[in-house]
Amino acid sequence: MVNLSNLKSMNELDLLRLYAELMEELRNRQIIRSGNNPVADYAEKVATEYLGLRRAGKEEKGYDGLDKRGERYQIKGRRITRHNNSRQLSVIRNLDEELFDFLIAVIFDEGFNILEMWKVPRQFVKEKAKWSEHSNGHIFQAKPDILVGGKGVERIV
Repeated sequence: MVNLSNLKSMNELDLLRLYAELMEELRNRQIIRSGNNPVADYAEKVATEYLGLRRAGKEEKGYDGLDKRGERYQIKGRRITRHNNSRQLSVIRNLDEELFDFLIAVIFDEGFNILEMWKVPRQFVKEKAKWSEHSNGHIFQAKPDILVGGKGVERIV
């Protein structure tokens, strides 16, 4: 466990440098693949491992993993915290291009423990997602009241 008293005594620049070092170490350990918010990369890692998917290359457009049958999975993660309990996933681009077959929504608690993992058919996402002009893509809410009982939706965890 991190000693929070040490963190509280650090100045802003030292905290940001620590964050940069942490992100680099996570990348070196292949837990994350980018310099973005680590929730997305970690969701991809845990979902591909849990589901036995082959992780797609970073150059692939619209999906993050492939199963043995060739079905494509776009993976999105959301971390619920004491400050924000939103279940809005990151923007889904080019939804009409049918670049994935299933969306995997991974919901983490504040400590990165998996609370839920859902397998959602693209057609269901298409029916429930809202277009956002501002984001230039579709926004999908991974809320149980939307997902439970949805056609083809499966709770994995």
